[in-house]
Amino acid sequence: MNRAITVVLFSLFIIITLTSCAKKENPEQKMIEEGIANFAVTEIKYDESLLDENQKVVVQKLFEAAKIMDELFLEQAYSKNFEIREQLQNSTDELDKKKLKLFEIMFGPFDRLNNNAPFIGTDHKPLGANFYPEDMTKEEFENWIKEHPEDEEAFTSEFTVIRRDGDKLIAIPYSEYYKDKLTKASELLLEAAKSAENNSLQNYLISRAEAFKTNDYFNSDMAWMDLKDHTIEVVIGPYEVYEDELFNYKAAFECFLTIVDPEESQKLAKYASYLNDMEKNLPIPDEHKNFDRGSESPIMVVQEVFGAGDTKAGVQTLAFNLPNDERVREAKGSKKVMLKNIHEAKFEKLLYPIAQIVMDEEQLPYVTFDGFFNHTLMHEMSHGIGPGYITVDGRETEVKKELKETYSKIEECKADVLGMLNNKFMIEKGEIPAEFEKEMWVTFLAGAFRSVRFGIGGAHGAGNAVIYNYMLENGAYEFNQETQKVKVNYDKVYDVLKELANKVLMIQANGDYEGAKNLLATYGIQSETMKILVDKLAVLPVDIKPVFQIEK
Repeated sequence: MNRAITVVLFSLFIIITLTSCAKKENPEQKMIEEGIANFAVTEIKYDESLLDENQKVVVQKLFEAAKIMDELFLEQAYSKNFEIREQLQNSTDELDKKKLKLFEIMFGPFDRLNNNAPFIGTDHKPLGANFYPEDMTKEEFENWIKEHPEDEEAFTSEFTVIRRDGDKLIAIPYSEYYKDKLTKASELLLEAAKSAENNSLQNYLISRAEAFKTNDYFNSDMAWMDLKDHTIEVVIGPYEVYEDELFNYKAAFECFLTIVDPEESQKLAKYASYLNDMEKNLPIPDEHKNFDRGSESPIMVVQEVFGAGDTKAGVQTLAFNLPNDERVREAKGSKKVMLKNIHEAKFEKLLYPIAQIVMDEEQLPYVTFDGFFNHTLMHEMSHGIGPGYITVDGRETEVKKELKETYSKIEECKADVLGMLNNKFMIEKGEIPAEFEKEMWVTFLAGAFRSVRFGIGGAHGAGNAVIYNYMLENGAYEFNQETQKVKVNYDKVYDVLKELANKVLMIQANGDYEGAKNLLATYGIQSETMKILVDKLAVLPVDIKPVFQIEK
């Protein structure tokens, strides 16, 4: 009898204890911890021996300037960011310390992997970030331009913020609005220029310092394209428009501070001469092809020393293709810069583990680092081809202005589609071995799941969702219900991809805003099989959290 009572009491004790623990479990803490765990802490090293003593001074000054880009972007991303950060930094609460870690990864209180859902407070992120008044609607902005056409150029400029002045809207140049921070960054660039022995680098730093004061970035973009025989490859300033989800007009501040890998850059230089041929090879009528861009297309392979601002928020950039100014692209083309140490980290920690979970066993051996690296290269080259300046209803305009908030998603989709087509084109030209073709198709498919995990609300995730769903619907990809794995149909993949390339390119060529919205609404979604596969990846981190060697 006593033993029975003891067993009952012990059982009640266990039940009460478990119930108490369940009550104590903090769902908010769990959400924050899971958010942090989505990013694998990764040291990003570079070969400091490539730098002489003067160059080390230049790099240090540029590192200090880059940290100012972090602050500028934090201000651009959300109006309350500085206030929230200060509260978290001054708190002694353990949960607040964890929130600060996630805040620093996301550059704000919104989860960039979950359609910007708030993880601090309940406010939603404004579509226009902090580039526009938070209460301003698209209709108000558009109506103001209709009623004040003289303001259109300033209002749609990449380098102005829109603010209220009484009952009016006004455009304020970045050079004025962010004057204090840009003045300090300008001084650091001039100090770096004094130690720069490479004349072309010195010229870029001086002209970019001037641009921070004048708000005119054309000359410094041209100077960046003219960098020659340089070890330090740096780009700093306002560039990408992804953060402006209202119109994709406003450029966000960032910095890529890198050093050139001369041996790897030389290997890839041969592809640059094919840019015009790639344009000719586009699957659209010749009248829509763009042969007016400059023919220069340098390709650099670099080691990232430090990334700042827009490029560091949430998901880390693998490569970049700049400048975005169509005037510079017409005059000189664009430069493709590949971040090799970031590629290596992401392939090891993300892409190959993803492939092991989602890819058909027979095709898994075709998931390779070369397939990953080469696709990024062709993706970046493909940003530099296709429609840029276009004519719509008799008006001379640009693709990005006509496609508005859909532009970034459509452009990233285009670059990925053409990236595959151009790899195939290089195989046909004999520059890449024929046996690489399977690596090209299979590695991209595995990599698509790396991108959609970033959130299909973002440009890269949405672009990859369009490709996956369109290819699956048309038989180029096949999902096995029994194994819950996916594979490439080698017989169909090329033809289906060409069809999709035509659709995307013609949306751009025609400035077809409604067509862009329809394509994204139909295919830029989390379909049934995509959800099955993405859910299986929950055990893996989504991206890396870089700890740069230079920060230590």
